[in-house]
Amino acid sequence: MAFVTQDTHAVSVRSVTKSFGQGTNLVTVLDGVSVDIGEKEFFTLLGPSGCGKTTLLRLIAGFEDIGEGEILIGGRRVNEQPPFRRSVNTVFQSYALFPHLSVAQNVAFGLEMRGLAGKDISNRVGEALEMVRMGPYASRRPSELSGGQQQRVALARALAPRPSVLLLDEPLSALDLKLRKQMQIELKQLQAQTGITFIFVTHDQEEALTLSDRVAVMQAGRILQLGSPRDIYERPDHLFVADFIGDINLLPGKAETGGVVRLACGGVLPVAEAPAPGGAVTLAIRPERAGLALVGEGDLDAEIVHSAYLGTAIVHQLRLADGQHFLLRDNQPTAAPPSAGTRVGLTLPQPAIRVFAA
Repeated sequence: MAFVTQDTHAVSVRSVTKSFGQGTNLVTVLDGVSVDIGEKEFFTLLGPSGCGKTTLLRLIAGFEDIGEGEILIGGRRVNEQPPFRRSVNTVFQSYALFPHLSVAQNVAFGLEMRGLAGKDISNRVGEALEMVRMGPYASRRPSELSGGQQQRVALARALAPRPSVLLLDEPLSALDLKLRKQMQIELKQLQAQTGITFIFVTHDQEEALTLSDRVAVMQAGRILQLGSPRDIYERPDHLFVADFIGDINLLPGKAETGGVVRLACGGVLPVAEAPAPGGAVTLAIRPERAGLALVGEGDLDAEIVHSAYLGTAIVHQLRLADGQHFLLRDNQPTAAPPSAGTRVGLTLPQPAIRVFAA
C-alpha cells in the first residue's frame, strides 16, 4: 500500500532562515537553507548537535514558526498552516506514548482526533500494527513492551493517518546497538513498503549511510553537501564533511609546482586535484584505501604502533616521520599483522586522495 502525493517534490524548503533570541542574544540556527526532497525518498539530515537539523524538521512539521523563506509540502505552501493541517507525521526520539493507553489505543488516538469513524479507525489501527508486526501486542500497555516494541508502536501511530511525509527525529538513539541495527533494516523496508517520504534526522554517520537515498550534511545552520551516501563518503566537497563522515586520515602539506604536495611528514605526493602552488592544503584519505608495502617501496614510510585483529579486518595504527598517527584498515588480511615497531611502506593511491585548501 502506498501513501503518496502526485507532486514532483514531497517537500521543498526555500531560503529558510530561523533565529532564536533578540539583540546580542540572537542566534541564527538556520541560514538560508534550500532543498527539495522527492516523493518516496528516504532523506536524511545529518550533522553534529546544534547544526540546525532538528529545527528544520520542526519547521516542516509546523512546530516552529518560519522566520524567513517558505516550506511547501506536496507543492503547497504551508508556512501558516498548523501541524494538524499538514500531511506529515512525526516520530520522536522519546516515542511519546501514552502510558495509560493500550497499544491499539495509542495508535487510534490521532485518528480519533481527526474525527474518523469507528470502523475506519479499527481498520487503520490493525493495518498499521500489522505493518510493524505488533498486532499480537494490541492490548498491552507501553510499560509492558521493550524499547524496540515501543519504537514500533510509535511508528504505527505515525503511519496510521497515512501521511505523505514521515518525519523521524533520531528515533533509534535510545536503543542498544544490536536493536538499533535491526530497526535500521526494518525502517528501510517499511519505507519501501509504504512509499512514504521519510525525512530522518541523525548525528550517526553509519546510520545515515545505511538508510538513505540522499544525505544532507549540515553545519552551523547550512547544508554543506547534498548527495548519495557514496558521494558523501567517497567524494566529500568540504573538509568538515570528510572529517565528519567515518574515519579519515588528514595530512597537512604545501602545494608545489608539478601537481605535487609536500607533506609535513616529509613525503612528496602527486595528486589528481592539482592545487595552486604555494598554498597550504590538507590531503584526506580513507583508512581502507591505503595499503602496506615493504619499507622504502611505498609513498611514505611509517612505523607500526599497534595492530588490532577484528575478524573481518585488521586495523593498523601507524606513526609517520613527523609523529603524526595514520589509521589503515586492511579488509582482506592474508597474513599475520606486523609486530609493533616494524618499519613499513605506506601506499596512498592517487585517485583515493582528496585535496582541501587548509
